[in-house]
Amino acid sequence: MTDAMQLHTQVRGKIEMTARVPVKNARDMALAYTPGVAEPCLEIQKDYAKSFELTRRWNTVAVITDGTAVLGLGDIGPEAGMPVMEGKCVLFKEFGGIDAIPLCLRTKDVDELVRTIYLMSGSFGGINLEDISAPRCFEVERRLKEICDIPVFHDDQHGTAVVVGAAVLNAVRLTGRALEDLRVVISGAGSAGCAIARHLLKMGVRDIVLSDKCGLLCAGDDTLSPAHRDMAALTNPRRLTGSLADAMVGADVFIGVSAGGIVSEEMVRSMADRPVVFAMANPVPEIAPDLARAAGAYIIGTGRSDFPNQINNVLAFPGIFRGALDVRAAQINDEMQMAASRAIAALVDDSELCPEYILPRAFDPRIGPAVAKAVAEEARKTGEARI
Repeated sequence: MTDAMQLHTQVRGKIEMTARVPVKNARDMALAYTPGVAEPCLEIQKDYAKSFELTRRWNTVAVITDGTAVLGLGDIGPEAGMPVMEGKCVLFKEFGGIDAIPLCLRTKDVDELVRTIYLMSGSFGGINLEDISAPRCFEVERRLKEICDIPVFHDDQHGTAVVVGAAVLNAVRLTGRALEDLRVVISGAGSAGCAIARHLLKMGVRDIVLSDKCGLLCAGDDTLSPAHRDMAALTNPRRLTGSLADAMVGADVFIGVSAGGIVSEEMVRSMADRPVVFAMANPVPEIAPDLARAAGAYIIGTGRSDFPNQINNVLAFPGIFRGALDVRAAQINDEMQMAASRAIAALVDDSELCPEYILPRAFDPRIGPAVAKAVAEEARKTGEARI
């Protein structure tokens, strides 16, 4: 039995509910339950906003999946996704002080997902969508953001994008490049790849090429899905066609959110001087760090904890939600996400910045508070804050 299986067998669940008030006698019960609860109930009836002040809703996030894109395991079902959702809830608590509840829904139907999540939204301060397959995840998030009055955040998309954005900011800082001059290639045009592209475009990158298993996304290609057609209209300004190898010629930055072993040393050698390689497929990167280094990569990042520059969502989502909850933001907008990227990048000062250290490490205690502060401030600036 592996250590992970032994842990899960022993603890039988990584989270639990605990009471915040004692119920040791009749008076305790009268205050915590009936008849005492009638008063806060009536206050909330008169003023819906009081639900954030008189209950734990203000600090509670739902972590929701349909089990269709769990880690690299694929569509394994909602119950099989529960260990991941519980783990995510642990990270919310440990890194953001946020109570999170895992909800694994037995449907793949977009209408059912949207309706079910909306109907539960009054119990939470935020919704974190997790491991929902593309392209369904785009529509689920879009529709929920239209009807919910609390933040809806798909971490596989936006959490990944925020951390990649921070890594790119420090890569250009270290290499002396400018965002607007970068040529970026992204392998993988699913939820993460598309979100990374949109985030980098908003940050100022102009030349991004997306690649999937069928080749490069290019405007005018009638074979593209509607989601990919939208991305093609925003990216690939030089209208490149062909393969990933073709796109990587002369590129400054490679970002991989696709499959292990698909990038060769020759592809890295074809990139621009001092190339940046973020090979984030897990557990096997698109190219192994030692091979990328031998081929001339100057900065290398992966999704793994056993190599330098781990690009890990835990750097982003706890602080992002902490900041949004603290100001009761209506949503987590693009500006708040860019503020999170800048806050993460700024934690690596000039004296520390080097090819092996462009991101703070996951257990750096400064990360959550710094991201939360930046997100809360941006929420106020952009009118999303409600307190």
